[in-house]
Amino acid sequence: MTISDAVGEARIIVGVDTHRDEHVAVAIDQLGARLGEHRALTTSSGYEGLDRWAMGLGEVVAFGIEGTGSFGAGLARYLAGVGRTVIEVSRPDRSTRRRLGKSDPIDAEMAARAVLAGVAKDSPKSGLDEVEMIRMLKIVKDSAIKARTQAINQMKALVITAPVELRHPLAGLNVGRLVARCASFRPGELVAPLAAAKHTLRMLARRHRQLTSEIESIDSEMVRLTTETAPALVDLFGVGPDVAATLLVTAGSNPERLRSEAAFAALCGVNPIPASSGKNNRHRLNRGGDRRANAALYRIVLVRLRYHEPTKEYMSRRTTEGMTKAEIIRCLKRYVARQVYAILRDIGRHNLGLSTS
Repeated sequence: MTISDAVGEARIIVGVDTHRDEHVAVAIDQLGARLGEHRALTTSSGYEGLDRWAMGLGEVVAFGIEGTGSFGAGLARYLAGVGRTVIEVSRPDRSTRRRLGKSDPIDAEMAARAVLAGVAKDSPKSGLDEVEMIRMLKIVKDSAIKARTQAINQMKALVITAPVELRHPLAGLNVGRLVARCASFRPGELVAPLAAAKHTLRMLARRHRQLTSEIESIDSEMVRLTTETAPALVDLFGVGPDVAATLLVTAGSNPERLRSEAAFAALCGVNPIPASSGKNNRHRLNRGGDRRANAALYRIVLVRLRYHEPTKEYMSRRTTEGMTKAEIIRCLKRYVARQVYAILRDIGRHNLGLSTS
């Protein structure tokens, strides 16, 4: 039974505007009448108090929560854990805020009304099990890669401006040799620009090595977790552990929340969007969705275009039909999304104890 079906039988819908230290909840009934407001601290006792307050008003059909992936994650997990229905709600649009203003109670009430109207109907990510572990590791890995890139760029910039007796032997070295050479410097006492340059380059080189070791350690854990969580996804042509991790994080620990293949394609931003009215029938490229998932699908397509014979044959055939390379890649991304969704659907069914046949 969907939320929209249940609204006629239920009595209470609670909307929650989430913040770091305090959440604001507003309850409405099935006719849209405002019943009350409650403020809860972001603690276990605060979550319990909010749930108890809502249940004291009557039968609660759903909690509509803003920010289930950030400030509202703890509350969403708590309510799901005690058997409540949780719906992910987007923030009010600008036109609503222009008409009604901006305050925590107003945002909470708009969240409840979005659930009542059926505008919000998607379940949030559960934030549990291996996928949540992968998400945390990927955050650390991405930041480490960014810091390592900054370190090597700073080293190269320092080499350019270093004294000539240091710049000449370091110029033209690749990254590996440059890091090894700089890490072995012995600058001595810092009494001249040459010594300062050596000291700085040595620190950056050692930072680069430390970050590389950290990335390799995270990679080994991500390989293990992605292989255990979705072996069929990792075995898909063009999918490595990092791409698999990105797609798993996009789907979440409960991929059964994805209602259809089209919904997953929209989540990844690879579905065409209608862009016409009247007699015209035009579509445009979807530039929304999760752009990291979109980039992951793009990398899969690039690998297949280089090494996968059926994909190369498809490219040749569609090129002769007059399609551009960009248009063909969009079609291939949609096809890959279909393959990935089938695997994620099986994972979701397995999580629910259903047959995958």
